[in-house]
Amino acid sequence: MGARFPFSAVVGHDDLRTALLLNAVHPGIGGVLVRGEKGTAKSTVVRALAALLPGLDVVPGCRFGCDPAVSTDCPDGPHGHGSERRAARLVELPVGATEDRLIGSLDLERALTEGVRAYQPGLLAAAHRGVLYVDEVNLLHDHLVDLLLDAAAMGRAHVEREGVSVSHAASFLLVGTMNPEEGELRPQLLDRFGLTVAVRAARDVPTRAEVVRRRLAYEADPEGFAARWEGEDAELARRIVAARDRLKDVVLPDSELRRIAGICAAFEVDGMRADLVVARTATAHAAWRGVAEVAEQDVEAAVRLALPHRKRRDPFDEPGLEEEQLDDAMRQGAEAAQEPEDGPEGPDGPDGPEGPEGPDDDGGSSLPGEPSESTPDGKGSGSAERSHAPAPPFRARLLQVPGVGEGAPGKRSRARARTGRVVRSSTVDGAGLHLIGTLGAAAPHQTARGRSGPGLELRGADLRLSVREGKEGNLVLFVVDASGSMAARQRMSAVSGAVISLLRDAYQRRDKVGVVTFRGREAHVALPPTNSVDAAAARLRDLRTGGRTPLADGLLRARRVLETERVRDPRRRPLLVLLTDGRATATGTGGDPMRDALRAAGLLAADRVASVVVDCEHGPVRLGLAARVAGALEAACLRLEELSADQVAGVVRAARAA
Repeated sequence: MGARFPFSAVVGHDDLRTALLLNAVHPGIGGVLVRGEKGTAKSTVVRALAALLPGLDVVPGCRFGCDPAVSTDCPDGPHGHGSERRAARLVELPVGATEDRLIGSLDLERALTEGVRAYQPGLLAAAHRGVLYVDEVNLLHDHLVDLLLDAAAMGRAHVEREGVSVSHAASFLLVGTMNPEEGELRPQLLDRFGLTVAVRAARDVPTRAEVVRRRLAYEADPEGFAARWEGEDAELARRIVAARDRLKDVVLPDSELRRIAGICAAFEVDGMRADLVVARTATAHAAWRGVAEVAEQDVEAAVRLALPHRKRRDPFDEPGLEEEQLDDAMRQGAEAAQEPEDGPEGPDGPDGPEGPEGPDDDGGSSLPGEPSESTPDGKGSGSAERSHAPAPPFRARLLQVPGVGEGAPGKRSRARARTGRVVRSSTVDGAGLHLIGTLGAAAPHQTARGRSGPGLELRGADLRLSVREGKEGNLVLFVVDASGSMAARQRMSAVSGAVISLLRDAYQRRDKVGVVTFRGREAHVALPPTNSVDAAAARLRDLRTGGRTPLADGLLRARRVLETERVRDPRRRPLLVLLTDGRATATGTGGDPMRDALRAAGLLAADRVASVVVDCEHGPVRLGLAARVAGALEAACLRLEELSADQVAGVVRAARAA
């Protein structure tokens, strides 16, 4: 394998390189999340960092890389004297890794050959005192992200499974890269990364040309190219060591601490993690500059890296900091730095100019009576087009696909899975060896099999497989009636707010989503099925209404979308969510619009598509047409206000469109 691309040879990406270097100086910062489009050298930069990290003194033979100068509670201890030198490791966690691979498991070989319980370390142990790199971290199972972030925060990994109870040191620099087009990390997980950086390909011609020039030179002669940059990399490595040594002596003045608190208060970040991360990053930045005291420029550099992902209050808020926001926060931080600590009130405290609700808050998902904005027959004029601001979102009910599937990992419907909790052992189906079941099946026969000495005598009939059950993500296809009959202001606002709430739920449950809208003469696919739920929100943010109601065409278009997706991703089960008042006033055949709509619904039912109809009809006189459509779909029918989990106890949840 040739030499890695040198860290110093990377063109641009100054923020990314700074974030990685500061974490190398102070691992307590909490790691780096790198967001960027494909082909922007995210992985190249991260892999190049490992070569800059100082070498390590380790206990010979210790599987956990313990420092001989530090007394630790190590599963391989107690350690004797002596040490050996090795390079810091870069350990990569693949997207398809299992929990066993990450945190370790029972040593199967020793269990079967020696009859003892022993622990086999995982990737967290291998990454101790090095770098743990997760490419496409947004595609990693959420429970694995939780595990590695917990270990990164505590500096230790705790394993309790299969009769094994182990705790070992796991201090590492965590780096995750992701392409936002493939889906976002949940805000709760975003906050656990210390710093975040957005990388983009340069748009100016000279920079792009230099990137290509260096890459081609590297591919032609990796060793020679690395040698040309060896001096610059050696200087960076020397600075990392010097900054680490200087870090403990860097002073964080009280005025700068108040500045940090003022800035974080101005951004209204949740909790205190942001304050701590900014303080640690500013201290590391000062150590990197070679100064003895944190200054304003260190705080500003830390804020740019530590706060962009923490200001997101909603999964669909845009990440990043605008310069105006940063300038305003720095001004408030400067005021806090000059003032003594005389009370808990901040610039946007509980008595600030803006309360928790805006002046136009109408209370959520209720649907009070409103004057009709449609024509007297309630069908719409056929020509008016309107867009409406969505009502405030709410916590949505859970809508599930019945039965047990085998789809992509998620958090909606029940599924058999290769990961998840073990529900039983089986001799015929399952994923992976059920060790306890296998040993239990073999144990009663050891005397009859003539066993002598350690180990077990196994037969093929003893083998048991683990049957696991978890949750899957589904394809949630929204079919939204945008015709004139839905165009009354408060009704369409409520519908938009409901779809937004359902989309947020889909985001949290790791669903794939698509959107079909119908109005006027036909339906169209507003968003083909995608893993990027925020893309669905963006497409529907300015949903326009008006015209007649081609309900049959909307259902048939949805059926075609599902047929295509069934070929592309056959294991992902669909859930169709139809939002309509049930009226059908247009058809492509010239026949009865309602009969055509019911016939189209029957085709979806014959395809065994799990569906939910959300009845958006409103007013003192109700025709119950949505219920007829639900009957033809063999679907549950919910009133719009029944989508709120706070108003209706138990049942099921959905997905959102805004």
